[in-house]
Amino acid sequence: MENILLVINIILALILVSLILLQKSEGGALGIGVSQENFMLSRSAGGFMTKATAVIATLFIVCSLALTIISRAELTPTNSVLDTIEEKTEDTPSIPEEK
Repeated sequence: MENILLVINIILALILVSLILLQKSEGGALGIGVSQENFMLSRSAGGFMTKATAVIATLFIVCSLALTIISRAELTPTNSVLDTIEEKTEDTPSIPEEK
């Protein structure tokens, strides 16, 4: 199940990046030579792209959260770090005393 969610998450990430890169910039500096007519036509296309980006971004976040919840069970420690340190100190030889 974790592998399936991971593959879906990667696919959603690639789709999200491509949707963001395909959108036209809404900044004023890059659209200097664009007429008002072209601006109105690109606004309807931008509405679809914006909605698609929002849907894919939501799916990506939900998939990422589900992946985190599923993989959290594997991260529970079985041994304490202090137990490991105590085991190692018992195995170390003692320093001989000088006479």
